[in-house]
Amino acid sequence: MNILDTIDSPADLKRLPLSKLPALAAEIRETIVDVVSKTGGHLASSLGAVELAIAIHYVFDAPEDKVIWDVGHQSYAHKLLTGRRDRFASLRQYEGISGFTRIKESPYDAFSTGHSSTSISAGLGMACAKSLKKDRSKVISVIGDGSMTAGLAYEGLNQAGDMQKDLIVILNDNDMSISRNVGALSSFLSRTFSAKRLQGLRREFGDFLKSLPKIGDDAYQFAKRSEESFKTFVTPGMLFEAFNFDYFGPIDGHRLGHLVEILQNIRTLNESVLLHVTTKKGKGYPYAEKNPVYFHGVGCFEKETGNCLVKETVVPTYTKVFGDAMVKLAAEDEKIVAVTAAMPEGTGLTGFADAWPDRFFDVGIAEQHGVTFAAGLAVEGYKPVVAIYSTFLQRAYDQILHDVCLEGLPVTFAVDRGGIVGEDGPTHHGLFDLSYLRAIPNMTVMAPRDENELQRMLLTALEHPGPVAFRYPRGSAVGVPLADLIQPIPVGKGKLLREGTDILILAVGASVREAAAAGETLSEKGISAAVVDARFVKPLDEDLILPLAEKIGRVVTVEENLRQGGFGSAVLECLNDAGIPGKAAVSRVGIADLFVEHGPQRILRAKYGVDAAAVTAAAEKLLKGPA
Repeated sequence: MNILDTIDSPADLKRLPLSKLPALAAEIRETIVDVVSKTGGHLASSLGAVELAIAIHYVFDAPEDKVIWDVGHQSYAHKLLTGRRDRFASLRQYEGISGFTRIKESPYDAFSTGHSSTSISAGLGMACAKSLKKDRSKVISVIGDGSMTAGLAYEGLNQAGDMQKDLIVILNDNDMSISRNVGALSSFLSRTFSAKRLQGLRREFGDFLKSLPKIGDDAYQFAKRSEESFKTFVTPGMLFEAFNFDYFGPIDGHRLGHLVEILQNIRTLNESVLLHVTTKKGKGYPYAEKNPVYFHGVGCFEKETGNCLVKETVVPTYTKVFGDAMVKLAAEDEKIVAVTAAMPEGTGLTGFADAWPDRFFDVGIAEQHGVTFAAGLAVEGYKPVVAIYSTFLQRAYDQILHDVCLEGLPVTFAVDRGGIVGEDGPTHHGLFDLSYLRAIPNMTVMAPRDENELQRMLLTALEHPGPVAFRYPRGSAVGVPLADLIQPIPVGKGKLLREGTDILILAVGASVREAAAAGETLSEKGISAAVVDARFVKPLDEDLILPLAEKIGRVVTVEENLRQGGFGSAVLECLNDAGIPGKAAVSRVGIADLFVEHGPQRILRAKYGVDAAAVTAAAEKLLKGPA
């Protein structure tokens, strides 16, 4: 029997001798690779954190001790060790376990994650609560080095160091190059300084120095500075010591015996501690080690070769169409610059970065900074395009409102992954952007129905004198031909795609396809449906929409966005302001007031009523009138 088959909880793990842990790590890696090859997921980051997860659960007592995995995409080993081994094959599948940590999924998941850099702030909150309750259990925040590019992490560090609560922060560093000699010495220092006996000796010696008359405090401070100066000279810990954390590391995060030993020593401390461990992203799977960027978030692949199993298609993704259009338009206009937040591959901007490296800016996981940075570029006459996933752009709301829209600066927001995204679930669905963007004065909001409209909207945004956002979905585009000569769209002008007299269907973005399909179905049933691609959520094409709504009298709005505050709400407001409400009945098709779980896009669209069948049903119900 495999060792992993005997582990149903951390209690089972603790019964193993240290000598068995490396074999367990190998089995966990094999299981992760096997499952993710079939389900897709965040492979490289979780492979790099296997020993770390084992050591944490071997030393600490979860769920009484709270373990917070920042972002959560490095938590697959944690899931296997905490009672989810039998369900692990359902990872990221509909009604299966999440690809991130979720409080509702397991008592061992101390915090729901999905967006980066929250672990230190959440951990400090838990540590303060434990202090108030006189609870002496531990809080451990595991944060990746990429998450340390976000300001929220430093806000948490700043307060934690000042309050000196009992908080352990583990920096899982998988991208820092440290020479062998320095690493070995730092590892020795960390092990030495963390040993319980020497920690006690430091305190006793400090108390002795403080007790000396007159010179006591000066002598103590000198001794402390001497120790810290030596440590920071040979380690990269100066920054964390400045935040008033006791810093240990860097140590090799794949040496299980050493990792367990230092965690056991650190566990005895009762102040803010930062342990710096170095790991290799993709550890144990050669293809992921060789290409950790590709295997960071990967689809299904052939385990033996690492090759992608998704068949190549001639239809490009919306992301690729955006990236190609950026390259094409930037060749004609040197004022166009691109800004992204640690997602050059995900937003399709690698080609732009290669072509114009001086005009490409990756700000790291720092969306707030990225938006204000773009505003500065705009003030100086450039045309910044900020390409960020819808779910991540939420973090920069104040900067969009205050730093861009207040003065009407010409910043373009390319909002990728708008709508239902699929297996990454509620933390990643882009179901709020139409609502949170259209509420801001000076902002123009639009969404393309296909890839040709996308490149036209990009040019429209770049030529517009104020802020513009256009959102587009994850996945393959429609497959329409791309025009060689890109033409802008008149701002605020929609398009009548199908004439009709019985029902008016107004749709925006990817939902236009569902609306068009519903129009065909209704036609087959003898119902004449007019279908409009609104194109713009703000401003609406009142000259097109109002006469049709008043004439037909029954309106269905369609959007892949939350209903409250979205496109349907904009239409209702438009009809109300024009005095038409009494003359037109309206049904809004969109996402209800809830969070959508993870699963395939097709299944989720059907379940939450935003597909063609839902549009057809809404139209038929409206035609029947009140029950």
